Amino acid sequence: MKKDDLKSLVTQMYQELLDNIDSQEEPNKEQVVTYLQDAVMTIQNIADDDIDSVEHAKLAFSNAYKEIANKTLASYKNTNDRFEELTQIHEQTVQSCDNKFIDMPSIKEKFDEIQSHMQEEVERANQVISELSTQVKELEENSNLDALTKIFNRRALDSYLDHLCAKKELKHELHALLLDIDDFKKINDKYGHIAGDKILIFVAKILRKTLRDGDKVFRYGGEEFFIVLNRIDANTCKKIAGRILKLLSSNQLFYKGQSLHVTMSIGATMFVEGDTPETLIDRADKALYKSKNNGKNQINMELKNGF
Repeated sequence: MKKDDLKSLVTQMYQELLDNIDSQEEPNKEQVVTYLQDAVMTIQNIADDDIDSVEHAKLAFSNAYKEIANKTLASYKNTNDRFEELTQIHEQTVQSCDNKFIDMPSIKEKFDEIQSHMQEEVERANQVISELSTQVKELEENSNLDALTKIFNRRALDSYLDHLCAKKELKHELHALLLDIDDFKKINDKYGHIAGDKILIFVAKILRKTLRDGDKVFRYGGEEFFIVLNRIDANTCKKIAGRILKLLSSNQLFYKGQSLHVTMSIGATMFVEGDTPETLIDRADKALYKSKNNGKNQINMELKNGF
């Protein structure tokens, strides 16, 4: 990794640590230790010659979503404070009325004023919330990380494969895996979408633990994941895929007291000269289709000239 990249990461980590401390009402040593441990793990996972990996680390340190959330809370707080002030004016107006004589025109004028202020505050709060929602949408569109699983998203995959295929020829073998969670729709229908989200997070963690630093894992879409394995041959590719299947089937995920058994089907292929992102993904998809049709929870491989 270049010196400038390292300095940039450390600077960002330091700033985020200060922001995290400032955001806590009662910060403690354990919170700081946890943050530093996470930061060390993030930096250790950076491939020295990998720009995407450095970008991933920066995004991991990014505090943009929390900042927007804080702005939203501040907006609501300001509006709430203003409503409280208006409520006090309302009470004072009522208390100022003499039981023997009620000046209805004056009271109506006061209440109209209060109503006008309240309407202005509501409109202002809605405007701020609308602007913050736009910022969140822009962050999601420009981010290379999947918001749920915190791994690379489809946007990052498209960019990576475009860059890879532009090279036309690689100095080493590269394999790709397309993975699909078995019977995911049935699990969603039975346990609900929250259970489905927990499974996606669970799978992403397993994949990150299994892969080497130089490998990349992406959320392809829905319950599908895409993995790029660098500098390995076909036999090693199958071993890694087999290890993933074994880890998933042997680790239990509990949701509301029930054990959810998770398996995946995998399709594998190898990058060949002249590949485009479409041809590479298409072969992996064909191999995945075979795994699904042959009973699931297995790996099949599709090469350009056969199996």
